[in-house]
Amino acid sequence: MTRIGINGFGRIGRLVFRAIVEQGLLGKEVDVVALNDIVPADNLAYLLKYDSTQGRFQGEVSSKKSSSDLESDDILVVNGHEIRCLAIKQGPAALPWGKLGCEIVIESTGLFTAAEKAKGHIEAGAKKVIISAPAKGEDITVCMGVNNEKYDASKHHIISNASCTTNCLAPVVHVLLKEGFGIEEGLMTTIHSYTATQKTVDGPSLKDWKGGRAAAINIIPSTTGAAKAVGLVCPEVKGKLTGMSFRVPTPAVSVVDLTVRTTKETSYAEISAKMKAASETYLKGILAYTEDEVASTDFLHDKHSSIFDAGSGIELNSRFFKLVSWYDNEWGYSNRCVDLLKYIL
Repeated sequence: MTRIGINGFGRIGRLVFRAIVEQGLLGKEVDVVALNDIVPADNLAYLLKYDSTQGRFQGEVSSKKSSSDLESDDILVVNGHEIRCLAIKQGPAALPWGKLGCEIVIESTGLFTAAEKAKGHIEAGAKKVIISAPAKGEDITVCMGVNNEKYDASKHHIISNASCTTNCLAPVVHVLLKEGFGIEEGLMTTIHSYTATQKTVDGPSLKDWKGGRAAAINIIPSTTGAAKAVGLVCPEVKGKLTGMSFRVPTPAVSVVDLTVRTTKETSYAEISAKMKAASETYLKGILAYTEDEVASTDFLHDKHSSIFDAGSGIELNSRFFKLVSWYDNEWGYSNRCVDLLKYIL
């Protein structure tokens, strides 16, 4: 059983843990020995148990003190498994991973996405770090189902799971390339649910003024590196894709709109057929396919990275198409973090 730690128990940290539980790994293949977050253990237990977006946790959750002389709880108890709650602020290198026998760390604070910072986990005793975000200077960026076979255990120790949007877009791009349609160029737009970095009411946002506008009542144009990042996992499209984001007033589930010029003449029907075939074979569990009349809430708590919506795409001519694919930007992504964890065990 592999011993892991989680640094940061926010939206993604909690949902990665929840995915470990829902996939039946806790106490069998994976032992979560500790999590590090400045929030007290009793509050973390509450946030794990009750989730406004993903629904109530289906299991037993509580917290307790490891010693009677402590002022507050420092142990999270989930389905009988005890997980030590740290509250160390000094950074990854100060965490007691070696002492705890922790082998793999999920880095989900959003603060240590640069490899030079994330390597502090390895200095502290861990063997591998999975960064739950796009990274800088990482050993490899992995999108499960697309390029995970490139992972080399002997040299890849700091691993990025890319972004939720890259994980949605990459399987679609992968099918276009693998099935011979090719990509000459493309523009991606993600219609993206609001996230914790946004504001509930108008406030200052130093780097992006409009990003400080109230999330629940605005559609806010924003930047994203997700399309360019696909070039990290599909090198054939490096420099051929870019994109942008619209942050919209929904709490979860987003959708990618890829407008693409193929190198080969084809039809939308043929592209859709190949997406369907991929969803049933080499991308099963990663890419899903639907022809139903769907809306965003239909994909809440969907584990797939990408759900190709055949009914919503369009064709201008034999080489110019708009492709649409949905994703639960929280839950699908968190499950890919866990799949990556299982892959490197």
